[in-house]
Amino acid sequence: MKYSLLVLPILFFQYCRAQTADKIKTNIDDNTLLWEVNGKGLSKPSYLFGTFHLMCKDDIHFSDNLKKAVEQSQEIYFEMDLDDPANTLGAIFFINMKDGKKLKDLYSPEDYSRVEHFFKDSLQTGMMMLEKMKPNFLQALLYPKMMPCKNMSGVEEEIMKLAKSGKKQIRGFETVEFQSAVFDSIPYEDQARDLLHMIDSIPEYSRYFDTMLNVYKTQQLSALQKMFSDPQFNMDEKSQETLLDKRNVDWVLQLKKILPEKNIFIAVGAGHLVGDKGLIALLKKEGYALRALDNK
Repeated sequence: MKYSLLVLPILFFQYCRAQTADKIKTNIDDNTLLWEVNGKGLSKPSYLFGTFHLMCKDDIHFSDNLKKAVEQSQEIYFEMDLDDPANTLGAIFFINMKDGKKLKDLYSPEDYSRVEHFFKDSLQTGMMMLEKMKPNFLQALLYPKMMPCKNMSGVEEEIMKLAKSGKKQIRGFETVEFQSAVFDSIPYEDQARDLLHMIDSIPEYSRYFDTMLNVYKTQQLSALQKMFSDPQFNMDEKSQETLLDKRNVDWVLQLKKILPEKNIFIAVGAGHLVGDKGLIALLKKEGYALRALDNK
């Protein structure tokens, strides 16, 4: 996913570019993270793109097609409005567990000690700051340990820069309150179990994370879908329904109202694109025409 010497060939090349500057090329094998959404009487196409929330910044490259898609869209939709300070500040209030729950309440003394020593020894972080946080949020603190770099960013963050340079309006499908409620709906005991399993399996998770990152960078949607069914690392069926499937259905309901009114660029986690309950399949089921676009 990374991104002539004679006068006559140069002129010919420039002419071809001028003729195709506003056209976005298709991808013949559907091996892409960038899709055009059309049909159902839409006056202009919208675009769907799968993101990766945390990567080495040097690995994030955008194709000319993606840049054109952003440029030709009226607004940019993320999972949440990343340009709204209220969402950033609000996360501080929703990051903790409800009802005064603490990590100590979720573990045996022995298991709690393992968690405590991991954060102290590996992340140089004391438990005083983390004691009330939702275990799923604590998992996010482990991912930098799996990265081969120190300079990290998110694909959404870099798309934001493109959007702002083009003075695009930023929107979101969800609020920080809603996302917090999603995590609250997963029992804290289950979250705590998953956190401990991740701590105990860092080498295996690192290899899995590296494989997933390579799958993402090579845009292998079918391989990405298979990884979601890995019994060792995949979320259970109930969690998948909560974190992916139900949210996809809700987003499509919103899109049915948004798409007839304006053309937009949709940037959400790549996991939301794949499978029978992914956005690509759901939008097709609603009668939209989705076309794979070249993104190299």
